[in-house]
Amino acid sequence: MESRGLDFVVLNQGFVSVNGRVLEHEAEGNALLSELYRGHIGDWPKFFKMDTLSKAGFVATELLLKEIGEPRCGSEEFIRSRAIVLFGSTASLCADRNYQETIQDKDNYYPSPALFVYTLPNIVTGEIAIRNHWRGESSFYVLETPDVEQMAFHLACAFQDNDTESILAGWVDSTMNDDFQAFMTVIRKEDVADVDRLAAQLQLIINDLNN
Repeated sequence: MESRGLDFVVLNQGFVSVNGRVLEHEAEGNALLSELYRGHIGDWPKFFKMDTLSKAGFVATELLLKEIGEPRCGSEEFIRSRAIVLFGSTASLCADRNYQETIQDKDNYYPSPALFVYTLPNIVTGEIAIRNHWRGESSFYVLETPDVEQMAFHLACAFQDNDTESILAGWVDSTMNDDFQAFMTVIRKEDVADVDRLAAQLQLIINDLNN
């Protein structure tokens, strides 16, 4: 089967697009994520407890699933055929900094378990999986840059098990609460038949993210 073009969402602290269509918005930074949540999602209150990395990944995923019209699982349903493979360069740096602020002053020492939870970058994959009842494999790879050849290689490898039929794939990064970027797309088996072509498609999405 011939691979088709990838559906995608890209966003950063001041820009959002869905398959190349720019979404109008008023806010920027972390407030943009809240604006997108309220305007396009609105039914997952746990969103407001997430760190910035998870919020960015969550919002990008929600916009993507809405774009492709993917139905939600019922409350008792689970999908083992959907994996999650994400990439980023700064891991949980933003949450690490926020947590550090709660423990660096011995006279004002207030370590927050709620913040500590997010000092692992793969928590974003867990937030997305819980929301969507996906029980496939999940990974978060830390790369120095968005290396599309490495990304395509890891995505192709993720199809080696007997369960995975599709992958939510993307790049999610955050250095500070108001500084983030993310893209999300769905990869299917036919998309990894030509890894070079997949890498080229990922590069086009990244180009859109960096514009």
